[in-house]
Amino acid sequence: MRVRSGREFGLLWSAYAVSTYGTWIAFGAFPLIAVRVLDSSAFAVSLLEAAGPAVAAVVAVSLGPWVEHRAKRPVMITMDLIRFAATASVPVAYVLGVLSYGQLLVVAVVSQTAGITFTAASGAYLKYLVRGDQLLVANGRLEGTSWVATAAGPPLGGALMGLLGPVVTVVADALSYLLSALGVLRIRGGDVAAPREGATGLRGSDLLGGWRLIIRDRVLRGLFLNSVLVGGLIMATLPLLSVLLLGRYHVPAWQYGLAFGVPALGGFVGARLSARLVARYGRYRVLTVSGRLRSFFPLGLAFVHPGVTGLLVVIVVEALLITCMGVFNPVHATERLRRTPADRTARVISAWSASSRLLQAALMVVWGALATLIGPLAAITASGVLLLATPLLLPGRAQMSGPAAAVPARDVGASSG
Repeated sequence: MRVRSGREFGLLWSAYAVSTYGTWIAFGAFPLIAVRVLDSSAFAVSLLEAAGPAVAAVVAVSLGPWVEHRAKRPVMITMDLIRFAATASVPVAYVLGVLSYGQLLVVAVVSQTAGITFTAASGAYLKYLVRGDQLLVANGRLEGTSWVATAAGPPLGGALMGLLGPVVTVVADALSYLLSALGVLRIRGGDVAAPREGATGLRGSDLLGGWRLIIRDRVLRGLFLNSVLVGGLIMATLPLLSVLLLGRYHVPAWQYGLAFGVPALGGFVGARLSARLVARYGRYRVLTVSGRLRSFFPLGLAFVHPGVTGLLVVIVVEALLITCMGVFNPVHATERLRRTPADRTARVISAWSASSRLLQAALMVVWGALATLIGPLAAITASGVLLLATPLLLPGRAQMSGPAAAVPARDVGASSG
């Protein structure tokens, strides 16, 4: 099945792919630089990992309404250039011998804020660029690309770090944003910007507009609560699983990377199957079945134990989980775009992303404390048990069959570019 937007979607897809690969190649580079170059403490590294997404989420919320009233391609290009400049400052400072922990923290906040803003703008532009009946195919391709990058990027980045040090992967990440900006720049044709109503200044109500729209729509509300809770509970266990495997069970680093790299290919398979499954079984059935399964499989991590068989448990559980996520995520993303008015897409995606990152940061802290009290494996099991209840938040069949957003994407603030 082909996306009929042709060259324009291809360029947007390529820009997304190159920046995503860059991000995953540099995965873990900042903590490694903080430890090996700056001799930072464990608390400082944890702060670097948690504060960046949390502060970025808060800042990015205010940018959602700003993005809505501007043409989306210039916003995406600007955010890519900001990420390029911020990330490139790290290797420059390293070469000059002036790199500091404070700079790493600022770069983490700036690059992640720009990343959330880019995602909001690209989501709104995707709805404008791609026909409604092709959105699921487009989202499936973006999702599949993400999972392949997840599988290939960290091993490649690890090899580069081993040969040339962690700073070289930051250079690759910075260049990926520059290439992404050039790709978006090559897109031709129209653009989309929501018209301003009344006063031109940013009002307090604008900041809450994304959450208000989510709460008022029963389907969006259910998808939102389900997705942020599932994502938060899953992400909260990743540091604990690292401690368990690398610390207590003494799994070699290459086996640990393999345990998370190989299952990511299941996400690619799931994303490629997503549109075909919807065509055969319908949106509601695919969304609910894959959503329930992705909440069920993490409980299998309760059976992780030392040795090869314990590692196989991780690989099998992660492969099943990620395959279900690969199926679920494109349907979820398409339903979100389908039910969001075109002139509110940017602020909805900004509010959604900000909420997800804030909850993930909070639950990582909570689960870290819980693991201190009851142990990592028990804390991972507790997360799996709680995940079993999250499918109750998914919307029902009657709600899913209701009307989508009534405003056609190309009729809202479209302008020639």
